[in-house]
Amino acid sequence: MSETRARLNKYLSMCGAASRRKADEMISRGQVRVNDKVVDKLGTVIDIYNDIVTVGGKILRLPQRAGYFIFNKPAGCLCSKSDPEGRKTIYDLLPGNMRKLKYVGRLDKDTEGLLLLTDDGDMIEYLTHPRNEVPRTYHALVRWILRDSDVEPLRKGVDYLGESYDPAQVKILSIDRPKNNTLLEITIKEGKKREVRMMLRALNLHVDHLKRVAFGPLRLDNTPVGQSRPCKPNELERLRKISKIKAPL
Repeated sequence: MSETRARLNKYLSMCGAASRRKADEMISRGQVRVNDKVVDKLGTVIDIYNDIVTVGGKILRLPQRAGYFIFNKPAGCLCSKSDPEGRKTIYDLLPGNMRKLKYVGRLDKDTEGLLLLTDDGDMIEYLTHPRNEVPRTYHALVRWILRDSDVEPLRKGVDYLGESYDPAQVKILSIDRPKNNTLLEITIKEGKKREVRMMLRALNLHVDHLKRVAFGPLRLDNTPVGQSRPCKPNELERLRKISKIKAPL
Protein backbone atom coordinates (compact mmCIF):
# COMPACT_ATOMS: atom_id res chain seq x y z
CA MET A 1 0.00 0.00 0.00
CA SER A 2 1.21 3.52 -0.80
CA GLU A 3 2.76 5.53 2.06
CA THR A 4 0.00 8.11 1.56
CA ARG A 5 -2.82 5.59 2.04
CA ALA A 6 -3.87 3.55 5.05
CA ARG A 7 -6.81 1.59 6.41
CA LEU A 8 -9.15 3.79 8.38
CA ASN A 9 -8.69 1.85 11.61
CA LYS A 10 -4.92 2.22 11.33
CA TYR A 11 -5.29 5.96 10.75
CA LEU A 12 -7.39 6.33 13.91
CA SER A 13 -4.69 4.47 15.81
CA MET A 14 -1.93 6.62 14.28
CA CYS A 15 -3.79 9.74 15.42
CA GLY A 16 -4.10 8.38 18.96
CA ALA A 17 -7.89 8.19 18.81
CA ALA A 18 -8.14 4.48 19.61
CA SER A 19 -6.48 1.10 19.31
CA ARG A 20 -7.16 -0.65 16.01
CA ARG A 21 -9.68 -2.98 17.65
CA LYS A 22 -11.50 -0.08 19.29
CA ALA A 23 -11.31 1.83 16.01
CA ASP A 24 -13.11 -1.03 14.25
CA GLU A 25 -15.90 -0.79 16.82
CA MET A 26 -16.18 2.97 16.32
CA ILE A 27 -16.33 2.53 12.54
CA SER A 28 -18.99 -0.20 12.78
CA ARG A 29 -21.13 2.05 15.00
CA GLY A 30 -21.01 4.85 12.46
CA GLN A 31 -19.02 7.14 14.73
CA VAL A 32 -16.40 7.99 12.10
CA ARG A 33 -16.82 10.35 9.17
CA VAL A 34 -14.55 10.74 6.15
CA ASN A 35 -14.99 13.96 4.21
CA ASP A 36 -18.20 14.57 6.20
CA LYS A 37 -19.71 11.21 5.24
CA VAL A 38 -20.30 8.38 7.69
CA VAL A 39 -18.08 5.40 6.92
CA ASP A 40 -19.09 2.15 8.61
CA LYS A 41 -17.36 -0.34 6.34
CA LEU A 42 -14.38 -2.09 7.90
CA GLY A 43 -11.28 -2.15 5.74
CA THR A 44 -11.96 1.26 4.23
CA VAL A 45 -8.77 2.81 2.84
CA ILE A 46 -8.19 6.56 2.97
CA ASP A 47 -5.65 9.10 1.79
CA ILE A 48 -4.04 10.09 5.08
CA TYR A 49 -2.94 13.50 3.82
CA ASN A 50 -5.97 14.63 1.82
CA ASP A 51 -9.03 12.98 3.37
CA ILE A 52 -10.58 14.67 6.41
CA VAL A 53 -11.49 12.23 9.18
CA THR A 54 -13.66 13.27 12.11
CA VAL A 55 -14.86 11.54 15.27
CA GLY A 56 -17.57 13.26 17.27
CA GLY A 57 -17.11 16.36 15.14
CA LYS A 58 -13.40 16.58 15.95
CA ILE A 59 -10.91 16.47 13.09
CA LEU A 60 -8.18 13.89 13.59
CA ARG A 61 -4.63 14.86 12.69
CA LEU A 62 -1.45 12.84 12.51
CA PRO A 63 1.06 13.75 15.22
CA GLN A 64 3.76 15.97 13.79
CA ARG A 65 7.06 14.18 13.64
CA ALA A 66 10.11 16.09 14.73
CA GLY A 67 12.69 16.87 12.08
CA TYR A 68 16.26 15.66 12.59
CA PHE A 69 19.09 16.67 10.26
CA ILE A 70 22.86 16.54 10.41
CA PHE A 71 24.46 19.69 8.99
CA ASN A 72 28.16 20.05 8.22
CA LYS A 73 28.79 23.65 9.22
CA PRO A 74 31.52 25.41 7.24
CA ALA A 75 34.08 27.62 8.94
CA GLY A 76 33.33 31.31 8.54
CA CYS A 77 29.61 31.32 9.33
CA LEU A 78 27.80 31.94 12.59
CA CYS A 79 25.44 29.76 14.59
CA SER A 80 22.73 32.40 14.71
CA LYS A 81 19.37 33.17 13.11
CA SER A 82 20.68 36.54 11.97
CA ASP A 83 23.62 38.88 12.50
CA PRO A 84 23.40 42.67 12.95
CA GLU A 85 26.73 43.03 11.15
CA GLY A 86 25.44 41.13 8.13
CA ARG A 87 27.81 38.20 8.49
CA LYS A 88 26.81 34.85 7.02
CA THR A 89 24.93 32.47 9.32
CA ILE A 90 24.14 28.78 9.01
CA TYR A 91 20.54 29.69 8.17
CA ASP A 92 21.72 31.42 4.99
CA LEU A 93 22.86 27.98 3.82
CA LEU A 94 19.69 26.07 4.70
CA PRO A 95 16.65 25.57 2.45
CA GLY A 96 13.53 27.45 3.52
CA ASN A 97 11.78 24.42 5.01
CA MET A 98 14.70 23.85 7.42
CA ARG A 99 15.08 27.39 8.71
CA LYS A 100 12.54 26.75 11.47
CA LEU A 101 14.84 24.13 13.01
CA LYS A 102 17.14 24.89 15.92
CA TYR A 103 20.78 23.90 16.13
CA VAL A 104 22.09 21.78 18.97
CA GLY A 105 25.47 22.67 20.46
CA ARG A 106 26.79 25.96 19.11
CA LEU A 107 30.02 25.99 17.13
CA ASP A 108 32.09 29.17 16.96
CA LYS A 109 32.55 31.03 13.68
CA ASP A 110 35.89 29.43 12.83
CA THR A 111 34.93 25.85 13.70
CA GLU A 112 33.34 23.52 11.18
CA GLY A 113 31.58 20.22 11.53
CA LEU A 114 28.55 18.47 12.91
CA LEU A 115 25.46 20.36 13.99
CA LEU A 116 22.21 18.59 14.76
CA LEU A 117 19.22 20.57 13.51
CA THR A 118 15.85 19.71 15.04
CA ASP A 119 12.54 21.10 16.28
CA ASP A 120 12.38 18.58 19.13
CA GLY A 121 12.67 20.73 22.25
CA ASP A 122 12.96 17.76 24.61
CA MET A 123 15.88 16.35 22.64
CA ILE A 124 17.62 19.73 22.52
CA GLU A 125 17.27 20.01 26.31
CA TYR A 126 18.64 16.50 26.85
CA LEU A 127 21.63 16.84 24.53
CA THR A 128 22.75 20.24 25.80
CA HIS A 129 22.13 19.98 29.56
CA PRO A 130 25.49 19.61 31.38
CA ARG A 131 24.17 16.95 33.76
CA ASN A 132 23.77 14.49 30.88
CA GLU A 133 27.45 14.74 29.86
CA VAL A 134 26.77 14.03 26.18
CA PRO A 135 30.18 13.61 24.50
CA ARG A 136 31.34 15.85 21.66
CA THR A 137 34.31 14.75 19.58
CA TYR A 138 36.58 17.10 17.64
CA HIS A 139 39.53 16.80 15.31
CA ALA A 140 42.02 19.57 16.05
CA LEU A 141 45.00 20.31 13.82
CA VAL A 142 47.59 22.05 15.98
CA ARG A 143 51.01 23.47 15.26
CA TRP A 144 54.08 21.66 16.53
CA ILE A 145 54.98 18.01 16.72
CA LEU A 146 53.44 16.61 19.89
CA ARG A 147 54.17 13.55 21.97
CA ASP A 148 51.56 11.77 24.03
CA SER A 149 53.03 13.27 27.18
CA ASP A 150 52.46 16.77 25.78
CA VAL A 151 48.68 16.30 25.80
CA GLU A 152 48.51 14.43 29.11
CA PRO A 153 47.40 17.59 30.99
CA LEU A 154 44.21 17.62 28.90
CA ARG A 155 43.37 14.17 30.24
CA LYS A 156 43.59 15.50 33.79
CA GLY A 157 41.75 18.76 33.22
CA VAL A 158 43.20 22.24 32.83
CA ASP A 159 42.55 25.80 34.02
CA TYR A 160 42.69 28.81 31.73
CA LEU A 161 41.78 32.46 32.33
CA GLY A 162 40.00 31.58 35.56
CA GLU A 163 37.93 28.79 33.98
CA SER A 164 38.30 25.10 34.87
CA TYR A 165 37.90 22.49 32.16
CA ASP A 166 37.13 18.86 32.94
CA PRO A 167 39.35 16.00 31.77
CA ALA A 168 39.08 15.13 28.09
CA GLN A 169 39.80 12.00 26.10
CA VAL A 170 42.70 12.75 23.76
CA LYS A 171 44.31 10.71 20.97
CA ILE A 172 47.09 11.61 18.56
CA LEU A 173 45.72 10.63 15.15
CA SER A 174 48.63 11.66 12.95
CA ILE A 175 51.82 13.70 12.80
CA ASP A 176 52.99 15.65 9.74
CA ARG A 177 56.65 16.47 10.33
CA PRO A 178 57.23 18.42 7.08
CA LYS A 179 54.29 20.71 7.97
CA ASN A 180 55.13 20.70 11.68
CA ASN A 181 51.65 19.84 12.90
CA THR A 182 49.73 17.18 14.81
CA LEU A 183 46.14 16.02 14.37
CA LEU A 184 44.39 15.35 17.68
CA GLU A 185 41.06 13.74 18.47
CA ILE A 186 39.54 15.33 21.56
CA THR A 187 36.31 14.26 23.26
CA ILE A 188 34.70 16.52 25.87
CA LYS A 189 31.46 16.33 27.84
CA GLU A 190 30.95 19.88 29.10
CA GLY A 191 30.26 21.99 26.04
CA LYS A 192 31.58 25.27 27.43
CA LYS A 193 32.13 28.20 25.07
CA ARG A 194 35.14 27.56 22.78
CA GLU A 195 36.13 24.79 25.17
CA VAL A 196 38.54 22.85 22.95
CA ARG A 197 40.31 26.00 21.82
CA MET A 198 40.65 27.24 25.39
CA MET A 199 42.01 23.90 26.62
CA LEU A 200 44.64 23.86 23.90
CA ARG A 201 45.48 27.49 24.51
CA ALA A 202 46.17 26.55 28.14
CA LEU A 203 49.01 24.43 26.75
CA ASN A 204 50.19 27.27 24.48
CA LEU A 205 49.03 25.34 21.41
CA HIS A 206 47.67 27.11 18.33
CA VAL A 207 44.73 25.52 16.50
CA ASP A 208 44.97 25.76 12.71
CA HIS A 209 41.76 23.83 12.04
CA LEU A 210 38.97 22.52 14.26
CA LYS A 211 36.12 20.26 13.24
CA ARG A 212 33.44 18.52 15.28
CA VAL A 213 33.04 14.98 13.97
CA ALA A 214 30.60 13.52 16.51
CA PHE A 215 27.91 14.61 18.95
CA GLY A 216 26.58 11.89 21.22
CA PRO A 217 25.73 8.90 19.00
CA LEU A 218 25.73 10.99 15.80
CA ARG A 219 28.65 10.97 13.36
CA LEU A 220 29.45 13.46 10.62
CA ASP A 221 30.67 10.73 8.26
CA ASN A 222 30.82 11.93 4.65
CA THR A 223 28.30 14.77 4.83
CA PRO A 224 29.74 17.47 2.51
CA VAL A 225 30.70 20.82 4.00
CA GLY A 226 27.76 23.23 3.86
CA GLN A 227 25.27 20.42 3.23
CA SER A 228 22.72 18.62 5.38
CA ARG A 229 21.14 15.18 5.43
CA PRO A 230 18.27 13.58 7.34
CA CYS A 231 19.29 11.46 10.30
CA LYS A 232 19.20 7.77 9.48
CA PRO A 233 16.78 5.41 11.28
CA ASN A 234 19.62 3.81 13.25
CA GLU A 235 20.84 7.27 14.33
CA LEU A 236 17.36 8.18 15.55
CA GLU A 237 17.18 4.89 17.41
CA ARG A 238 20.48 5.63 19.16
CA LEU A 239 19.22 9.10 20.13
CA ARG A 240 16.07 7.54 21.54
CA LYS A 241 18.10 4.99 23.47
CA ILE A 242 20.43 7.45 25.20
CA SER A 243 17.76 10.06 25.91
CA LYS A 244 14.89 7.70 26.77
CA ILE A 245 12.59 10.20 25.02
CA LYS A 246 9.55 8.31 23.82
CA ALA A 247 8.15 10.97 21.48
CA PRO A 248 8.15 9.86 17.82
CA LEU A 249 11.46 10.55 16.08
